[in-house]
Amino acid sequence: MAGGRRLSALCIALLLAVTIFYNTDMIAEAGSVRNYLNDFNGGASAILDPGATNASEIIDATAREWNLDLTAVTKEEESTLVMANVSNALNVRAEPNTEADKVGKLYKDCGGTILERRDGWTLLQSGELIGWASDEYLLFGEEAETLAASVGVTVAHIDDGLKVRKEPSLEAGVYGVLPKGDEVEVLSVGEDGWACIDYEGSDGYVYTEYITIEFKIDAGETMEAIKEREAAEAEAKRHVNYGEYTTDADTTLLLAALIQCEAGGESYEGQLAVGAVVMNRVRSAAYPDTIHGVIYASGQFTPAQSGKVNRVLESGRISQSCIDAATEAISGVSNVGDLTHFRRNNGREGLVIGNHVFY
Repeated sequence: MAGGRRLSALCIALLLAVTIFYNTDMIAEAGSVRNYLNDFNGGASAILDPGATNASEIIDATAREWNLDLTAVTKEEESTLVMANVSNALNVRAEPNTEADKVGKLYKDCGGTILERRDGWTLLQSGELIGWASDEYLLFGEEAETLAASVGVTVAHIDDGLKVRKEPSLEAGVYGVLPKGDEVEVLSVGEDGWACIDYEGSDGYVYTEYITIEFKIDAGETMEAIKEREAAEAEAKRHVNYGEYTTDADTTLLLAALIQCEAGGESYEGQLAVGAVVMNRVRSAAYPDTIHGVIYASGQFTPAQSGKVNRVLESGRISQSCIDAATEAISGVSNVGDLTHFRRNNGREGLVIGNHVFY
């Protein structure tokens, strides 16, 4: 009888193993191999006699006997995140081979969703970009999740015109009003229904009932989007002489508008630092070589992507300190060395100025 029960257990385990391999969609919906096995408990118990081990225990025992690592399998199945592992950009192609046409690019710190994996290549979606990338230049599983947590940002989409308070209270003073469709970085969400957001470098508060919160990772660009951006950059270059880093008044105001959006509430040093980051990118081979190109590059500056920079620029409501900071940064002054990134200070190592950390 014990031998028969042992044989039944192994048969059940084999059946479940085959089912796992041929029902990946069902497993994905269940959440993991372990959850999927738990769903099988009732059926497995009905086959075995009442004193038999349940399905999950059977598969555990069989996995130990066969020296299988179900934990690793579970992690692989549960994660559909993929991140670029490059210092500049990765070509994304129409087919899984290096001879296929390029359909777009995935940049440093960009990520996406795994659609399919085949022979050392991954079919992924990153924003509007869908195509194949070589696994050699990608991160998966825990490595991808760790990088995403470091470079991603939680944002709030404004569902309707919304006042930004100086404290989490309806009685608190108001910094300003965010228009419908705007997007801002979320710093924290309290249990009292208020979210702390980055409002031009200062901590502002909005009620969560009127926002939609999303965790975002920078996305890649399709070849069509790249061509459109490069055409805009070429137009911007007609007014710029970067041999001496001189530019026209409109471009200076564009940089000042970005500084206003990112650090309008910061000290002058904090505003200059943001301008210096933009100019450091202009000088770097890893980024476009115009101010316009750097500011509007895909997935780089949230206010530029959401249209806020354009609205500030058109309104003309730019503080003189932001204009001065833009002018000084364009002249070559940098108080952050050659650093090319910044974000709200979240404990990351780097140069801290005001509420931002530069790295």
